[in-house]
Amino acid sequence: MAGRSYRGLLVWQKSMILVTDVYNSVKNFPKEEVYGLSGQLRRAVVSVPSNIAEGQGRDSVKEFVHHLSIAYGSLMEVETQLQIAANLGYLNQVEIDKLLEQTAEVGRLLNGLSRSLRK
Repeated sequence: MAGRSYRGLLVWQKSMILVTDVYNSVKNFPKEEVYGLSGQLRRAVVSVPSNIAEGQGRDSVKEFVHHLSIAYGSLMEVETQLQIAANLGYLNQVEIDKLLEQTAEVGRLLNGLSRSLRK
């Protein structure tokens, strides 16, 4: 898979924007959540573009698809943790709607890339 950069992948670019937006949103969480939900959310969201990049850097399409699957799993963690944050009142409806829209878009892009690679 060498030769092309992961930075040129739309799914990586969109997931990097999601990372920034999630980080900005968790800044407003209560201080007691620094090592709780906000920490979990930051780790999960960082895992998405990280796994895309790692997979693209691997030697085979099979490994790339595997890492895309891991990225998708992390994305589902992010969605769940965002919903928990909303349920706890840490995010307002406008923030949660925007972030969940972004996760849905990244999910569609991950699935599309994975499907195209398996063909």
